[in-house]
Amino acid sequence: MKKEKIKFYSLKNILSKNADYNIIFGERSNGKTYACLEYAIKQFVKDGTQTAYIRRWREDLTAKRAESLFSGHVQNDFVTRETNGKYNSVVYNSRKWYLSFYDSETGKNTPSEIPFCFAFALSESEHDKSTSFPKITTVIFDEFLTRRYYLPDEFMLFMNVLSTIIRQRNNVKIFMLGNTVNKYCPYFTEMGLKNVPIQKQGSIDIYRFGAENSDGLTVAVEYAANTNEKKESNKYFCFDNQNLKMITSGKWEFSIYPHLPEKYAPKDIVFIFYIVFDGNILQCNIINKENSDFIFIHKKTTEIKNPETALIYSLIQTDKPNYKRKLFSNLSEVETKITKYFARDKVFYQSNEVGEMVRNYIKISNVNNLLQ
Repeated sequence: MKKEKIKFYSLKNILSKNADYNIIFGERSNGKTYACLEYAIKQFVKDGTQTAYIRRWREDLTAKRAESLFSGHVQNDFVTRETNGKYNSVVYNSRKWYLSFYDSETGKNTPSEIPFCFAFALSESEHDKSTSFPKITTVIFDEFLTRRYYLPDEFMLFMNVLSTIIRQRNNVKIFMLGNTVNKYCPYFTEMGLKNVPIQKQGSIDIYRFGAENSDGLTVAVEYAANTNEKKESNKYFCFDNQNLKMITSGKWEFSIYPHLPEKYAPKDIVFIFYIVFDGNILQCNIINKENSDFIFIHKKTTEIKNPETALIYSLIQTDKPNYKRKLFSNLSEVETKITKYFARDKVFYQSNEVGEMVRNYIKISNVNNLLQ
């Protein structure tokens, strides 16, 4: 039986949009990072322009991890072919990557005089503010989507890093790469990318901001198509688990959340509060029946009738006393009771998608406390 040729992601379609920001997400290990790093090497060989490679945490850029970043480009001889044999390797030193020639007889590496790529970590971005990077024209922010913790005010940290790199120029192309692990990401909200939650796989959406002319900002968002539905490795992930489709086909990852355990009547609702997150309003009903009490959370399709008095959890900063940010709190009696429902696993959801929204809201609203 003839094996199907493995397909990998290509930048061809998104580069044709000539966007300033190029946001690409999809299945894991489909070649997104490889393609962008290949682009970085090509740009350096062509005209000497450099690349910034950004990760969230400093630990992601330790020598051991960073040294292997371009290993695929070395092993398949891409570096050798692209430089016509002048270089055949890549070395990493002091948070910089250099093209290098490795002599197998002497075991000696001879790197280029200047680096082609610099490493940046958002978690320590303050260290780079006084440095100038005039030759960087490509920025790659890898794994910007996460199911763990985003840094406090992470979007602004990212913007500050870009400001340090770009300064007064307008010739920088930015790539943001992620696996489909989390649909509810603060970057999508902060950047006004409203269509991401419903974007179809295999499509590229274009957003335009600012002036209605060539000076405006263009953002291209690509939900990368499944590169190969019949990958041989898929057999290892064919369990009856919805989340594994993120690995095999690039579907968004959702955890399994408890759904409504029993029916209730309007008279069983003893208190209602709301969570406003990512353009959605979630209504949270505290249910008290004869033999059970729990919280049931569902999407609300209409506006909140009493926004001046209802308890509303929101990430938007306001001085209104009925608005709260941190979901888990003991500042009032009702907030303490809500916290206890979550602690006792007495919270149920309309759907897994609603559960994902609440999970992300909790992580973002409590991130400052979790990282202390």
